[in-house]
Amino acid sequence: MRVTVSRKAHFNAAHRLYRKDWSDEQNQRVFGKCNNPNFHGHNYELIVSVTGAINPETGYVMDIKDLADIIYEEVETQFDHKNLNLDVPEFKDLNPTAENIVVVIWNKIRKRIDETDDLEVVLYETPRNFVTYKGL
Repeated sequence: MRVTVSRKAHFNAAHRLYRKDWSDEQNQRVFGKCNNPNFHGHNYELIVSVTGAINPETGYVMDIKDLADIIYEEVETQFDHKNLNLDVPEFKDLNPTAENIVVVIWNKIRKRIDETDDLEVVLYETPRNFVTYKGL
């Protein structure tokens, strides 16, 4: 029997959708207002879910406090109130779209989760726009 446990978190961050190898005109045409040279921000909401077997000794799939700590250390402290383009090394050469952000977050958390458990990350960029990543 496999059960999914989930933890919600949030962070606030600024970013600019932009490709250095494109002209200003092409960036504006593709990314529109998200290409603002002065950046723009979002109040990101995050749901991290771990699916695995229930440990018969503890009754847990994993201790939810451990999951909260992982999210805090790997995401909140590194992304909250940051400019993703300028302050987060993973986005130095990677456009910080919601799709790329969710994959970066998944990779950061994955290394801290038991390899036999499945991981899913849902990232809300706005209340109506969200992306989901479950791994390759």
